[in-house]
Amino acid sequence: MAEVYIIAAVRTPIGSGKPETGALFPVAPVDLAAHVLREVVRRAGADPAQVEDVILGCVTPVDDQGANIARLAALKAGLPTHVPAVSLNRMCGSSQQAVHFAAQAILAGDMDLVIAGGIEMMSHQPLGRDYPKSWPADFPFRLVHQGISAEMMAELWKLNRGQLDDFAFRSHERAGAAIQSGALAAQILPISITKDDGAVVKVERDQGVRIPPNREKMAALPPAFKPDGVVTAGNSSQVSDGAAAVLLASEAYIHQTGVTPLARVVARAVVGSDPVLMLDAPIPATRIVLERAGLKLDQIDLIEINEAFASVVLAWHKETHANLDLVNPDGGAIAHGHPLGATGAVLMTKLIDGLRRHHGRYGLQTMCIGHGMATATVIERL
Repeated sequence: MAEVYIIAAVRTPIGSGKPETGALFPVAPVDLAAHVLREVVRRAGADPAQVEDVILGCVTPVDDQGANIARLAALKAGLPTHVPAVSLNRMCGSSQQAVHFAAQAILAGDMDLVIAGGIEMMSHQPLGRDYPKSWPADFPFRLVHQGISAEMMAELWKLNRGQLDDFAFRSHERAGAAIQSGALAAQILPISITKDDGAVVKVERDQGVRIPPNREKMAALPPAFKPDGVVTAGNSSQVSDGAAAVLLASEAYIHQTGVTPLARVVARAVVGSDPVLMLDAPIPATRIVLERAGLKLDQIDLIEINEAFASVVLAWHKETHANLDLVNPDGGAIAHGHPLGATGAVLMTKLIDGLRRHHGRYGLQTMCIGHGMATATVIERL
C-alpha cells in the first residue's frame, strides 16, 4: 500500500485577534501565509518547483483573506507560477482538512509533494463576516451560537464551572511552562514587524498565554452566553491570528530525494453530528480514526484536541477515558488561541514536535467543527 509522509511543519506565533493590539495585526494575511509557505519548503530542503499544489484553510475568506488567498500567498512566497493553490473552508477543521486532502492526492497517485496549511487573522476578518444576514426560514435545524452549544455540552455531560475553569487554568500553566522552557522554539517561525514609528518588533511567542494564570480572576469572569451558564471567556478559546504549513510527500519522493520524513500519516477521518449540539463529533471521530489506524487509544502517545471550549475536551474525555497527561501537554487554544482556519495545521505542527520531544510513536489530532462536524488524524513519528 502507498504511504504518505510529513517532511516539514511550521507555525507562526499566535497573536491576539484584537485589532490594533494583536501582535500580528500589522501584517497582511497574505504575507503571514507566505511567511510559513516559504519556510516549510526551506525546512524540508525541497525544490519549490517540485511542489504540485498548495491547499490552505481559511474560515473567513473575504476582503484581505479573499480572492483565493492560497494562490496569492503562494505567489507572494516566491513559489513558481506553475504551482497551483486552493483555499478551503471546513470551518475550524479547515487546515486539518487541508492536510487530509493533500494526503489523499498523494495516496491517489496524482501528486508527490503538496503543501497543506491555513491562515486566519481574526483581527482583520472577524468570525461571521461571510455569514448570511439571516438563515433561511425553512432551514431544518435551529442554528445557535457555538457558545450555546458549549453550554449544552456542559449540561449533557454534567460538567460544572469549577471543572471547566480548572481545565482552562491547566492549559495556561502548561503553555506557559512550554514557552518559558523554550520547548516551542523549534516549531515556531518568528516574524519581525516594523511599527509605524520605524521600530522593529520580533514576535516569537504566543501572545494569549497568561504567565502565570490567575485562578481567582478566572473564577470571577461572568458567563459569556447564558446568565446562569458555566462557559466564560476564560474557559473558551481565544480570538486569534496565525498561520501554519505542513509539507507532505509521497513514498516515491522520499526515495528519490533521500529526505528523512518526520512522520507518516496513518489514518484520517471526518464525521458529521447534530448541528445544534455541534461540538460532540470529536468523540465518534476519535473512535473511527483509531479503527482505521488499527490502534487502541492506549497506544497513542500524544493527543492534540482543539480546546474550542473546555466543555468540548472534558466531554470527549468522559467518553474516551483518555489519559489527560497526554492531552495537549503544551496547553491548547484556551491558552495560545484559535486562529480558526490555521488551527488544524498549528495543532499538527505541535503534535509532530511534541512526539519528537517526548520520544512518542503515535499521535492523534481531533477538532470539533461548526454546524456539527469533526476531523481526526493519526500519525506515526519516524
